[in-house]
Parts: sequence; C-alpha cells; structure tokens
Amino acid sequence: MIKQDAAGMRTFPEKNIVVDLVITGGGLSGVCAAITAARQGLKVVLVQDRPVLGGNASSEVRLWILGATSHMGNNNRWAREGGVVDEILVENTYRNPEGNPVIFDMILLDKVAQESNITLLLNTTVYQVEKKDEATISALQAYCSQNQTEYRLQAPLFLDASGDGVVGFLAGAAFRMGAEKREEFGELFAPSEEYGELLGHSLYFYSKDTGRPVTFTPPAFALDDITKVPRYRSFNAREYGCKLWWIEYGGRLDTVHDTETIKWELWKVVYGVWNHIKNSGEFPEAANLTLEWVGMIPGKRESRRFEGDYMMIQQDIVEQRTHEDAVAFGGWSIDLHPADGVFSEKPGCNQWHSKGIYQVPYRSLYSRNITNLFLGGRTISASHVAYGSTRVMATAAHVTQAAAMAAVICTEKRLLPAEIIRKGYTQALQQRLLQYGQYIPGLRYKTPDDLAQSATISASSELVLQEYPGQPILRPLDVSVAQMLPLPAGRVPVMTIHAEAEGQGTLEAELRISGKGGNHTPDVILARQSFELKPGRNCLQLAFDAELAEPCYAFVTFFKTPGVQLHYTERRATGLLSVFNTINKAVSNYGKQTPPEDIGMDAFEFWCPQRRPGGHNLDIRIPAGIRAFQPANVSNGLERPVTQPNAWVADWSDAQPALTLSWDKPQHVRHIELFFDTDYDHPMESVLMTHPETAMPFCVRSFRVKDEAGNILFERKDNYQAFHRIELAEPVRTQRLIIEADHPSPEVPAAICAVRCY
Repeated sequence: MIKQDAAGMRTFPEKNIVVDLVITGGGLSGVCAAITAARQGLKVVLVQDRPVLGGNASSEVRLWILGATSHMGNNNRWAREGGVVDEILVENTYRNPEGNPVIFDMILLDKVAQESNITLLLNTTVYQVEKKDEATISALQAYCSQNQTEYRLQAPLFLDASGDGVVGFLAGAAFRMGAEKREEFGELFAPSEEYGELLGHSLYFYSKDTGRPVTFTPPAFALDDITKVPRYRSFNAREYGCKLWWIEYGGRLDTVHDTETIKWELWKVVYGVWNHIKNSGEFPEAANLTLEWVGMIPGKRESRRFEGDYMMIQQDIVEQRTHEDAVAFGGWSIDLHPADGVFSEKPGCNQWHSKGIYQVPYRSLYSRNITNLFLGGRTISASHVAYGSTRVMATAAHVTQAAAMAAVICTEKRLLPAEIIRKGYTQALQQRLLQYGQYIPGLRYKTPDDLAQSATISASSELVLQEYPGQPILRPLDVSVAQMLPLPAGRVPVMTIHAEAEGQGTLEAELRISGKGGNHTPDVILARQSFELKPGRNCLQLAFDAELAEPCYAFVTFFKTPGVQLHYTERRATGLLSVFNTINKAVSNYGKQTPPEDIGMDAFEFWCPQRRPGGHNLDIRIPAGIRAFQPANVSNGLERPVTQPNAWVADWSDAQPALTLSWDKPQHVRHIELFFDTDYDHPMESVLMTHPETAMPFCVRSFRVKDEAGNILFERKDNYQAFHRIELAEPVRTQRLIIEADHPSPEVPAAICAVRCY
C-alpha cells in the first residue's frame, strides 16, 4: 500500500541515464541507427514519443517503406538499400509477406529488443536541451506519459532522427523550413507558388468487406461537399492504405506547429471521402465495406531541414555528382507535391527521376553549428528540391546508418562529427560501412585485415553463360523487352535467339548500354539489326558490330511486334535480368520521361523489370560464352551487381557447389563474413503489397563452412538473409576454407557475393 500525506507540490521521479549516444526518434531511421551503433559496441538510448517504433512505417501511419528501387518503376537496378535497413526489409518479407503493419511493428520491436546495448524509451518526448556551451549539447530532458517519469539523457554525442528535428531546434541548430528560390542554388526545379513552400501531411484509412451490407453515418465534421476534392471523379472503392497517399494537406501551413489543425482537416476529408463512397450511390461495390481503420496521426513529409557543412541540391541528384565523403545513396525521384494537396486541381505529385542513383555526402549528416549533433532521417542538410528525393524512408534510414557509424568512430577516436573529415577518418568510415553491407556507389570494400584478399579462390564449377538448360517458354512481344547481359570489354559476342511469328513481318533489335558507368538507363545505342520474319519459328543471329570500352551491362533490345513470340527461360541466376519498356503510373513512369526544358531534368526511357513470377530471362544463346561469374568475384569488394554480377555463381549441373579459399601457409581465422544474394532489385515494400516469395529465389538457403580436414566450422539451414558474420568459438588454424552452398532450387544456381576472413 502507498499512502502519502497532503503536499503543496510534488514532482515526477527522474532517472538519469548516461550512454555513448542518444538517438531521438524511433522511426525507421532511428531504429536502424540504434542497431548499427549498438552492434559496434556503443551504449545507446533510443527515445521515441510514440507507443510503437517505425514512424511513418508503423501501424499508426501505415506507409510502405521505399527508396531507390521506387516500386521497380525506375532504371535503378539492384538498388535496394543495404545494411540494417535491408536486413529489416528482408526479415519482414520472410515473416510478413502479407504486409501486415501490426506484424511490422512487432518485427521492429523484436530487432531492437535483441540488442542489449539499446535502452528503448517509448511514449517518451524530448522537451528540453541542456548545453555545455553555445555549440555543445550536454543532456536532454524527456518525459514518459505512461510511467510519469522524467529522464535526463546524457551523452557526448546526439543524433536527431525525430523528423521535425526537436533536438536540433531546441539546441539552436541552424535550420530551414520552406522552399529556396531558384536563384540561391541554381535549381531549375525550385517550385512555383502553386507548388508552395512545403510538402503536406497524409492520413490513410483501411476498409474491410464484412460479407453483408453495412451502413455508414458520417460525423458532423466530415467534409460535406466532395467536389472540393477534385480527385473525387476518379475515386476507387477498393483503394485503401498508402495507396491513398494523395489525401494530403498542409503545404501552406506550419507543418510542425499546425500539425493538429492539419490532422483535423485530413479527418474531415477522410470521412467525407468515405461518406461519398458509401452513400452517394455511385459505388454499389462498397455495400458490404466497413471503415476498419483511420489513422490517428498524419504521416509527415516535410518540416525542418537542418544545415550541415554541405547542403545537397537538385544538381547532386540529377547529375549524380561524386563526393569524396560519400557514405550512402538515394534514388527516389525528385517528388514535389502541390501546396494545396487534396484540394488542388493539379496532379497529386510531380515526380522526375534521375538516370541512376546518387551519392549522399557525410557533410550533410551533422549540424554546422552544434558540434556534437548528428542529423538523421529527413532532417539532413538538403534543399527543398533535393529533399523531394532524400526524404523517403529507405533512403533516410540508409543515410542515418552512416551517421550512427560515424558516431562509433567518433567514440573510438574521441572526435566530434566534423572532425572525421578534418582529421582524415573519412575513408575509415566508408570502409566500416561497406563492411556491413552499406553500399556506397563508386566505392569498394578493401582492407589488409581481410585474409580472403591474399587467398587463391577456386570453385567446384562456374557458370559460363552459353545457353539455358531446359525447355524454353513462349511470351508475346506485346511490349518492348531487353535482356541485360554482363559483357566484358572488347568485341560484342555473336548471339542467337528464336522468334515465333504468326506471319511475315519485321523484328527490330538494338544493342544498348548506359552512358554512365554504374547506371542502368540504356540511353546509348551501339548497334541495330533488322530481321525479316517468316511464319513459324525463326532462328535469329545477333551479330552486333560493336565494341565495349569497359565491362558493363549491355541491353539486347527487341521492340514491340504484334504477332511475334520470343523464347524465354524458367531459369534465373544472380546478376541476370530482363527489363521492359512499360508504364508504372504509381511513380510517374509513362514509358518515357519527357520533362519541360526549363526544370533541369533529363529525358530518357524507362526499362524496368516485371515482378515475379513474371520477368523471365530471354532464352539467348551465346556460343562464345559469358564468363562473368568467376570465384574471384567474392573478394572484389562489391556484394551486389553493378557493372557486372560481382558474385560467384555455380553451374546448374554442379551436384555439390563449393567455393575454396587456399593460402600458401596456414592462417589463423577468427571470424568469417559471407554475403548471399537477397535480390537487391526487389523493393520489398513493408506494408499493403504482398510478395511472391518469403525468401528470395537467388538466396542460398543451406551452407556449410569447413576447414582443410573437412571439419564443419559452421552450418546454417533455412537461411534467407544476405549477411552473415560467423564468430568462431576458437580461432582455427587452416590452409584452406571450403564453403559448400546448396542450390536454392533447380531453376536457380548457388551464388555467393562476398567472402571475407579475419
């Protein structure tokens, strides 16, 4: 029993927590940052003002996670973000292929709870910053509404991933809110008055079929004149969740301090939209539908953007500018929305893509005037236009992982964030990130500590792509298609393909490459061929008169031809992909991007994959063979396809695929790192959309690591993750390591993307 006498005043209990790093904001960015830092040994507090983790991806908002892959609707191949954010997306796809947002909440909580170095404070709001001096934060004051406890959070380093930048704001960090004028940075896409200062908030709803008629009586505050929403003409009773991203408002208000006002306006719209669907009589298919869920908090797009030592701008994205301090990448379109949101007559978004992914510099990830403050999530240093691309969750999380790893180096070396560059630790940061799967365009992982670098690497077999085993399948050439092939420098080999024609006609083919290394936009035509077809089967020899200056992916392209079928194969392999010149309206892909001349964006065609079970490879035969899958690829410092597959791939006929690392003398091996192929081209949207598989078809499911005597050092079955760090109980002294990797399926050969030994 607790009994207290009357008192004039009481205070809540206070807990003082001292750690290495305090992260504010438990959205996807904060979660990935906390896990990244904790696994490197830092003691971390993750403080979140909501009851669940995930932010816009949580069950409270229910937005799918996307980034550079853009629903597979752009030309960014194998561009899913790496590191912890990729681990989470792969885990969610395996455990939650239906895209249930409540299960995703659970997965995030599970990931954080497994890290003993993380202290998680849910329902806890930061409301005050203590400072050692004008430029240095010493502690945060926070309050938990559920246990009525005050927290004082002390650390030498702080990371603001709160979305609105509460720590940066209270600390006095320089920030911007609203759009820059065109003249400041020479950004030709700087928005007009119609596109306003800020991106608004969105609120979603879910409907459910009850199997019997359901009536709906709207609340008094519901929007009663649906014609105020121009999109009412194209309502769809079957759309729900984040497919309703266009229910947006607030672009002309203060998206921080007016959030509650914006939320009420969105509630009015949501209930007005549902009233129209249920009671207008225009949607008889909605008779049995009930309103199952409406968001309680809006999903925010934009508020404060903080100033770092570098501010990203439109040209960084469109021109894919390189930065010596690159630590992450992005690839979403520059995606600006009309300021009036759902009430605007204009399209709900104005998306313009770049030809490939772009680098994000470290200088944009810390405050220029608060010396111990890292910037994460959507608070990073970017102009309003560049922010239109960097703001999406997978990109934001990938960026924040880099900030967290920088905090690790700062802790180890007793540095402040900006000193990583000034004192020459940039490369160390980049290599540390690359080691754990944080792909950075243009960089490779290399360290003298990796024993695999000095090993002779051999394999039981190697895929030499000459022809696909098995019977071909026929698909109509109803859209233009290209097979991406990893070709070496030099003369393009002769190839053969078969076409089935209903009658006489002409088939046009082209050989294309990308004009920029590492891109996958086929914007350079090297050669053309035209074939006269006869009825029935046609054997076509592709003898393109072309040479390649360097290894790259070439696009063997066939244009839409009615009445013609091409031969495809059921076989798939790491680093091989077919793409199609199709339309994906969800990301403003209409087959070709044709921007106005005065906005600084490029015109080009979209060639995108099909989601499985579609997207089969063309059954092209190459008598000379393509040798792009050698064992040596596993030590080249890349763990995903870029200009080549960057993987060892076994031959389909190999009964026991195995990779062997040999040294001239015995080595002491303490731990081993392996990367497998979890299909970086699949976007793995976290909610709403379902996925064709739980484990990616290219991923090795069962593998064993043996020493030269055949002793099993490690074995794993039912694998579905890309990265494995194997810590041996005792260091092993051996002159050989053998990695046995079973084929994932009869249609897909075993592949290993990277092997490292220490």
